[in-house]
Amino acid sequence: MTTTLESLHRSRDTITPAMRAAIDRLDPTTRLQAAYHLGWVDADGRPDSGGGKAVRPALALLSAQAAGAGAETGLPGAVAVELVHNFSLLHDDLMDHDQERRHRRTVWAVWGAASAILSGDALLGLSQEVLLDSGLPTAVPAALLLARATRELIRGQVQDLAFEERDDVSVTECLDMAAGKTGALMAASAAIGAVLAGAPADTVAALETYGARVGLAFQLVDDVLGIWGDPAVTGKPVFSDLRAGKKSLPVAYALGRDPSIALIDPADLERRAEAIDRAGGRRWALAEAAGRMSEGEAALAGVELPDPVRAELLALGRFIVDREV
Repeated sequence: MTTTLESLHRSRDTITPAMRAAIDRLDPTTRLQAAYHLGWVDADGRPDSGGGKAVRPALALLSAQAAGAGAETGLPGAVAVELVHNFSLLHDDLMDHDQERRHRRTVWAVWGAASAILSGDALLGLSQEVLLDSGLPTAVPAALLLARATRELIRGQVQDLAFEERDDVSVTECLDMAAGKTGALMAASAAIGAVLAGAPADTVAALETYGARVGLAFQLVDDVLGIWGDPAVTGKPVFSDLRAGKKSLPVAYALGRDPSIALIDPADLERRAEAIDRAGGRRWALAEAAGRMSEGEAALAGVELPDPVRAELLALGRFIVDREV
């Protein structure tokens, strides 16, 4: 755990100046909204402190080191994946009507839906600009990797929205949705530094597989937190995913075991959460997350990596699975 936290702190310290430089390219209005979303300022532009854990940038920096390069080689990739991640969060908050993230009002709740859409779009465009402007000869394949991951992320988001209108979503469908919504960007994050470093194809493939499995584990745990997580930890209201009508992985599993859950009044969030728990949704999701993590570890075992980097990658994945649930 200590190694993981050090890795995340190091990642945030490394990426923040480059992130600020990237955000400075935006127009003043979008720059304020993006900086607010990232936790750097309050809604009036006064300095603030906050932000996410920077898991994806940490993976990007480590993947460059996995290929034998310095972390700085992976820095454009780390910034790019963090920009894409935050593009998705800005839009996700709006689609889910979430008014809080990280214990603060979301961008759309402060400035309106149009501002959240435009700010997200700006971050998405900026992600490609940062990569292609890096001057690295490997920037184009890295940009292609990220573009494909973004397409998959959007596919997953489309499915996620469609599932809200259905009561017959299978676990298989839900896992496929999560592979796009979360797994694709995590896979790109774990591989993009290696691509920028010109790593062999088998190393890139192993890292990408690892990231994809970590991404699924992350989503499984996140879905548990979305129902039963402590708002003081998650920064979102209790039962937030149930309130949004999401067919998350624990919900899909539970409905498959007990279809009568669908008949419970959607407004009775506590009763629905209890029924999902009784049907095994929480227990299954956590066990499935551990299994996906084991698959990711097996992928890394198949390639040669520097021992310290391998240890940090494994510890980071375990940190994701062992979040407070």
